[in-house]
Amino acid sequence: MTREITVGGVKIGGGRPLALVAGPCVIENETATLRCAERLMSICNGVGISLIFKASYDKANRTSVTAFRGPGMKEGLRILAKVKEALGVPVLSDIHSIEQVEPAAEVLDVLQIPAFLCRQTDLLVAAGNTGKVINVKKGQFLAPWDMKNVVGKIRSCDNENIILTERGASFGYNNLVVDMRSFPIMRSTGYPVIFDATHSVQLPGGEGTSSGGQREYVEFLARAAVASGVDGIFMEVHEEPEQALCDGPNSVRLDDLPVLLKKLKSIDAIVNQ
Repeated sequence: MTREITVGGVKIGGGRPLALVAGPCVIENETATLRCAERLMSICNGVGISLIFKASYDKANRTSVTAFRGPGMKEGLRILAKVKEALGVPVLSDIHSIEQVEPAAEVLDVLQIPAFLCRQTDLLVAAGNTGKVINVKKGQFLAPWDMKNVVGKIRSCDNENIILTERGASFGYNNLVVDMRSFPIMRSTGYPVIFDATHSVQLPGGEGTSSGGQREYVEFLARAAVASGVDGIFMEVHEEPEQALCDGPNSVRLDDLPVLLKKLKSIDAIVNQ
């Protein structure tokens, strides 16, 4: 059993029921972000699943230089603070540099280390020194057993508030696969493991100047991950994925979320009998 991590009023790991980290890929504007957060809260309350709201204030690793990146840190954190205050939901977003750590920690309940930065020692240590919950996405290039070294860097700061996220491994060009062995291997570190079900069906750079995706496989991978005993599921969601400014092809349609969450909750209940 993994360590129990508390994020606001949400508890992850330690045999607790499945938790959900969800929200749009990027903050498109304040109105849409608040509307999405409100719908997510309503959906999660309806099915009895705890929610951590996520949205990026800056997508620093977009495929093309012309791609939409978000409102930036200052405006993005203001919007996330408003979501947190209005709905009482814990919030998560990515940090990309040491300079972002301190201002982000003033607002965010969870500091997320993007997959491509998961080995950046200085960033991990700076984040760890805040004492905040740190969610590290396993790099597409990294073996699951190597995440023990990532954990060690954060623990060196006397911070045990660690969550690890699987988001698929590179498999040839423009493709990712999920090795289900990754879940028990990473959970053997003693920390909760979350499965990023939407980035795992991403086709990185698959559209030439943007990434593609296969959202039709999200449910199958999510069900398999929950059956394997993960502590939480990460999903990017959008009211109209076809109109999303980032990661639309792999985002789950909000209208489809209630049925999917009910299925995942049922599987989780069987696993934890």
